[in-house]
Amino acid sequence: MTDGEGEFGLLETEEVDGVGDEWEEIDVSDTDADRIARKRDREFSEFRKRIKDADQFKVEASVFDDATYGALYKLVQDGHIDAFGGPISTGKEANVYTALAGSEARGASEQSSGDSEEPRGHEVAVKVYRINASDFTDMRGYLDGDPRFEGIGSDKKKVVTAWVRKESSNLKRARRAGVRTPEPIAVERNVLVMEYLGTEEGRAKRLSEVHIENPDTAYEVVQEYLRRLYDAGLVHGDFSEYNIVFHEGQLYIIDLGQAVTIHHPNAEEFLERDCRNISNFFARQGVETTPEELLAYVREYATPDDNEDTAPGSDDDAVPQGRLEDRRE
Repeated sequence: MTDGEGEFGLLETEEVDGVGDEWEEIDVSDTDADRIARKRDREFSEFRKRIKDADQFKVEASVFDDATYGALYKLVQDGHIDAFGGPISTGKEANVYTALAGSEARGASEQSSGDSEEPRGHEVAVKVYRINASDFTDMRGYLDGDPRFEGIGSDKKKVVTAWVRKESSNLKRARRAGVRTPEPIAVERNVLVMEYLGTEEGRAKRLSEVHIENPDTAYEVVQEYLRRLYDAGLVHGDFSEYNIVFHEGQLYIIDLGQAVTIHHPNAEEFLERDCRNISNFFARQGVETTPEELLAYVREYATPDDNEDTAPGSDDDAVPQGRLEDRRE
């Protein structure tokens, strides 16, 4: 992107059974973090004070409430994180921070990379969703009509808990479909720990922040990502140059919390909007494309499983096998 190399590679998809998790109920009952927050033992209180007094965590109470501290405490105890760095980004619904990976997260990274040598200074990203401050106006459009969220109502804690687990599930599902995304590591209440996309110089840059030296090749990869997501029964729902990042010579998709299944009542509307956003961006980069052409490509070459009878409790990572052909010629 900025290093003079204009070649991007696509991942191979994995063969799995079943359409996925769209009919699986998501557990929104009390978690260990909630129980820890209620108990608030001496060790937890000391942990809470250390984080609260750290400069990078002097934020409004709506982000770090007692149960959020409890979630972080549990993630530390479970070996997913060891220590926190600074903020990566702040948003209306969530803040993202860097953290030093714990032993469990480092082990998962080693297994994924095949590297037997313990990584030094390995970082993860910690996404903390607000609960008290959010009005969930934007979230409801992605939740209403989704069978996984029936019965949750307007309980903010339950909505956020389900949303975070949904984001983790969507990331796993996209990765199995051959789409590069951050790898989810752990979920606790309103906190998601995932792979950190960045270097010592900082986070990976969004597509909107870099000079694209080969926009045609980049567009071909992004349109294939759209197709693979749809093939796996997912629609991103907020796809644009702001949630595509350039990391280690490859394009990654981020922010899949709002992604819906193809059975969502607004799935087609979201897909059309995604195609419009992506096509318009790349057209400004000189690529010959229109929203109609991109939408036609996705619909022609994607073959999502339309079986709506998947039983609750099915594998939440399952996706149909995506096509391996690269239709970029």
